[in-house]
Formats: sequence, structure tokens, C-alpha cells
Amino acid sequence: MNLNQTIAKHLKLPENKVVNTVDLLKNDNTVPFIARYRKEMTGNLDEEQIRSIQDELTRLENLEERRQAVLQSIQGQGKLTEELKLQLLQAETITTVEDLYQPFKRKRRTRAMIAREKGLEPLAKMILKQSIPSEPLINLVSPYLSEDVPDFEAAFSGACDIAAEVISEQASIRRTIREKGMQYGKITSVKLKDAEDQRRVFEIYYQFELPIRHIRPHQVLAVNRGEKEKVLRASIQIDEKDWRIAIRAQFPPDRRSPFFEYLNSSSEDSAKRLLFPSIERDIRRILTEEAEAHAIAIFAKNLKALLTQPPLAGYVVLAIDPGFRTGSKVVVVDSTGKYLAKATIYPHPPQKKKEEAYQIIDKLIKKFNVNLIVIGNGTASRETETFVAEITRKNPNINYLITSEAGASVYSASKLARKEFPDLDVSIRGAVSIARRVQDPLAELVKIDPKSIGVGMYQHDVDQTKLAAALDAVVESVVNAVGVDVNTASAALLTHIAGIGSSLAEKIVAHREENGVFRIRTSLRNVPGMGPKSFEQSAGFLRIMSGEEPLDATSIHPESYAVADEVFSHLNISPLSDSPERIQAVEQLRESGKLPELAEMLQTGLPTLEDILDEIMLPGRDPREDLPKPLLRKDVLGMDDLKTGMQLKGTIRNVVDFGAFVDIGVKTDGLLHRSKFPKHHQLNVGDIIDVQIISVDKDRSRIALGAKESDH
Repeated sequence: MNLNQTIAKHLKLPENKVVNTVDLLKNDNTVPFIARYRKEMTGNLDEEQIRSIQDELTRLENLEERRQAVLQSIQGQGKLTEELKLQLLQAETITTVEDLYQPFKRKRRTRAMIAREKGLEPLAKMILKQSIPSEPLINLVSPYLSEDVPDFEAAFSGACDIAAEVISEQASIRRTIREKGMQYGKITSVKLKDAEDQRRVFEIYYQFELPIRHIRPHQVLAVNRGEKEKVLRASIQIDEKDWRIAIRAQFPPDRRSPFFEYLNSSSEDSAKRLLFPSIERDIRRILTEEAEAHAIAIFAKNLKALLTQPPLAGYVVLAIDPGFRTGSKVVVVDSTGKYLAKATIYPHPPQKKKEEAYQIIDKLIKKFNVNLIVIGNGTASRETETFVAEITRKNPNINYLITSEAGASVYSASKLARKEFPDLDVSIRGAVSIARRVQDPLAELVKIDPKSIGVGMYQHDVDQTKLAAALDAVVESVVNAVGVDVNTASAALLTHIAGIGSSLAEKIVAHREENGVFRIRTSLRNVPGMGPKSFEQSAGFLRIMSGEEPLDATSIHPESYAVADEVFSHLNISPLSDSPERIQAVEQLRESGKLPELAEMLQTGLPTLEDILDEIMLPGRDPREDLPKPLLRKDVLGMDDLKTGMQLKGTIRNVVDFGAFVDIGVKTDGLLHRSKFPKHHQLNVGDIIDVQIISVDKDRSRIALGAKESDH
């Protein structure tokens, strides 16, 4: 198999781009590095395309490994024909390989095996061929009768068992029935008798039937979960005509043959006893894999949107992790995220010490010049919001916002949190995490297992290895796109930089603590474990601010510094010149249309030159800066304040198959159904959108939203 050719065809990409990308991947280059610094080789493929090539390469390598194992097994049995070998070599999926391998797999002792041992295989072949013998059946059967095969019926029963197994092992029959099932079959589910479903979570699946081609990914995962929790039983229904047509295409019945009825009964037995259970498993597996891939893709998209939320720089934050009985934990962090103070307040039942809580908060605000209050969205969050709103009304310079505290408890009990705050209680560490995730979502959220961040759906039901790989890829992509200050970044953040990993990240931090800040990128080579390959992969994503080399504060790779210096010389500006001068010089150069000539003169690629010019215009630019900042609030809304038709601004908290959950400032997030999404507008976690209230169900705590007409 020509892997590169196959990948190019499957992904509809030029083969030369695939060849170069595969070569880079096989030489231990990371995806972010390839996408950013090897554009000339890949033909400007983006990260998504490169990861697709990487995934397809892995799939094809796994396919080839299985193919060779199957070929070796069949050859070892002495049954490998040239025709079968060609079919296996041409197989494009593991499912096809397994279909072809089916007759040669080692099986437990089957009814067909027992019948073969009794010598009934020749009779089975007559059934399958629909022979028309010249003598009566009784004469044909006589030679096969014995102590083990006492009569006519026993002979044909055994022969039919063999015929049924042969039918079930035909790759073309299995493939056709599977395809017919996927296209025309139905999936059904029913509630198991005496099953407990106290919250009626699976109620819509108690009597459920849907064509397989119409089922949505979230429905597949819901049915799977219902089965796992022993509430539902699901099955696949395939029309009789579909499986009969598939079998008859290979084993056509002939009414003239005395074996006609035996073939019909063998076909039915093969379908119901042997084919259906296997094909049902195949279809369920295909549906599950597709549903899981979809769920993982949505989770990854939501995570990326969350991680790319812009930092709220310059705020001294007072964070509250709300609670009732054990009180609300309060911390203050300065504008750099440094922990300053803690307190516990009890404004809610059962203690109801509201006045005391006001005094504590007021004291902290004045002492540390707090200008933003952040509330975790867990238990007692809306009661705490009412309490905080009274404070912000009296302090015009202070706003508040509610943020997700998902994963804060996971972080607070982690080894990393214990190392960061050895003297703080677990609950206080959680409050610090809540504060910092507003100041710099990326830097804080990378400390938490992505599955705990709360922007997925069915994340515990999908393949955990695939989920972890996809989410790790998202974190890696975002961290490298933003870049990190190597002198302030935590080991958790550095871990995700291309070419570094957890061990080297710890060594970088240890070296920084022991020897002081890095003054120049090349000094990173002094870190134990930072070899040439690690430095090559990581250097462009590590920033050194106010260091000895101005280019170290940009995403320009050290390998291109000589080219960058030539560009500065050509533009007649210095790396330290002010922004307006730089921007004007670059714009004039681009308008001249001479970039290709300059790239050739500097012996560099045009994409690299374009990237250098981007950095000269806006050195060290954070791509998150272009996104809208989180909504800051002054006052609180309750369910009673909501009226049909009311228009509000909201923040998207999660996007799932059927819609988006939007924080509109009340205790319950509203649901904007997918059918109500603004036209021509993709919604992402963290987006600020204009919505209107369609309906409010106070008893069930449900709010239905629509997009404002202006958004359509």
C-alpha cells in the first residue's frame, strides 16, 4: 500500500504536501511546529489538516499491521489463494479485512464443525450449489449414515448447519447486509421490566424506534448509557428482504433442485443465528464510534473556545467559592494572580451572618483596591450573587461576574495545587483557581484534566483514550498559538509547549528558580534535557520579555533571526522602533507587491517572510485579544424578573447537539435550541450574544431562548 497516495486521496490533498508532512511527522516534529515553522514544506497546511494526516497515517498503519497478521495466519493454515490475497491487499478498512478473515478464524466448537466431523460437508456443498442429482435423495444420503448420523433428518440437519456457517462467513454477504442495515434498518429501544429510572432520564427511549440513518449522535450515546445502566434494551431491525437478497445473490435458490427448501432453511438459520448478532454488533459499534467521534469533536471545539477566552488583565480580583453550611471561601489575588489574602464568610443560612460578611468583604476591597468580584457558579452561587450585587451598587468602580468552577475542586486536591499552596486549605485553593481562571483562563485551566472542565456531553461514555488525545491536542494547539512567557509560566503550562512535556517543563522551572530568569532564548539550551530537537520544536513558542534579544519576545523562530534582521535592514527600522513606524514600513512593503522578490533575495520562503512581517507589525501579539471580554455585571436578575420577549445579553456556557446553554444572569442557564441559532453565525463557548426570552417554566427551572432578530 502506498500510504502517502492513499492519505492524499482520502483527504483530497495534493500528494506532495502529504509526502512532506508525513516525512516531518516521522522525524519527530510536533504538529504545532510543523504548522507554524514548516509552511514551505507542507504547502501552508493548517494544524487541522496536519492532524488529519497524522490520524489517517495511524489508521492506515494499524490497518496494514492487521492485514499482515491475517495474511500470515491464513498462509500458515495453507489456505491463502492468490484471489484471497489480492482481496486482502485491496481492503481499505479493518472491517473488510475481518470479513475476509472470518472463515479462517479459530472458533469454539460449532454445530458446523461437529457436522463436518461426521462427514456431512459434501452434502452441504450440494445444498449450497443447488445440485440437481439424477437419483433420489435417499440414495444420496445413504453413504453418510452412521452411528452418529442415524437417519435422513439427522444428515440434512448437520448439512444445513454447515451450509448456514458457510453462508455467514461470506465477506460479500456480511458487507451487503451491514450496508443495507445502515441504510434501511431501524434501531429500537424499550424499557426493561422492573428497571429503575427515578429521574426518568431515559423516558423518551422507553418505546423508541428510528431509522438508523436518521439517528443523531447524542441519541446513540443516550441509548448506550441506558443499556449500561440496565434501564433500556436496544436492538437493530433489518428487513427480511434485505438479508434474503444479499444471500441469494451469492447462493441463488433453484426450485428445480431437491435441495431448494434446505437452502432456504439454511439461509434463515444463518441470518438469525449467525449473521444478525455479529452484524448488529458491527452496526452498533459503527454508530457508537461515529457518535463518540462527534461528541469528542464538540467537546474539543468547546474546550478550544474556553481556553481562548481573553484574559481580564489589570484586575485585582476577590473570588468567592459559595457555600451554605460550611460558609463561602473568599480569596484576593493581585493583577498577576498572586495570592494575597483569604477569609470565610457566612451570609447565607444556617448562620445568616450577612452584616459580618459585608464588613469582611468591605475591608478586603479597601485594603487591596479590589475592582472585580468573581463568583463560582456552584452551590449558593445565585444567593451569593444577590449578596455581591448589594456591594457593587455601593461601589461604582467594582463589577462582578459568575464563572464556571468546574474542575476547581479537582485542581485544589491535585499534587500541583499542593505544591503551589502547601499552606492553604483545599477549599481556599479552589477559590484561588476561580479567581485566576478569569484573569488568564488558559494559564489556569491547563492545570486541570480537560474532562473536568465541564464543556462536554457524554464525556464519560466515550472512548477515554481517544477523548484524552483529542483534548490534549486542543490544549497543545491553543497554548502554542498563544505562546508563553518562559520566565513566568507554570510547569503545567510549559508542559503543553511543543517538544517539552512534563519532565522538561519541571526542569525549566527548576533552572529558572535556581539561576534566575532567562535573559535570552539560547540560554534554554543550558537546561538539563533540552537537546537540539527539543529546542528546535519549542523555542518559537517560548517568549522572553525585555531580554537581551528583542526577537525573543516574538513568535519568530531563532532559525529565522538572520532573515528577520535582513528584513529590518531592508525596511530601515530597528527591532526596537515604535509601533507606528514599524506598521507603516511593513504596509508599504506589502503594497509594493515585491514580497516574492524579497523572499527569493533573502533565500527564505514567502510564508515565513509573511509571518516575520506579521510579528514586526504586532510583536508578541496575543490572538485572544481580538475576542470579546466576559460580561461584567452590576445587578442581579431572578426568574421572577424574566418576561416573555425580554431582550438580554448572555454568555454561552456550553454548546451541544441540540442547542446552546446561555448564562443570562439568573440561576438557571437558558437553552437556545439549535433551530433558533442566529443564521450564518457559528456559536462557541464564551461568545456574548443577544437573546430574547421565549418562555419561562419556573416549576421545572427551564428557560427557552431565541436569538434577537438583529442577529439573523
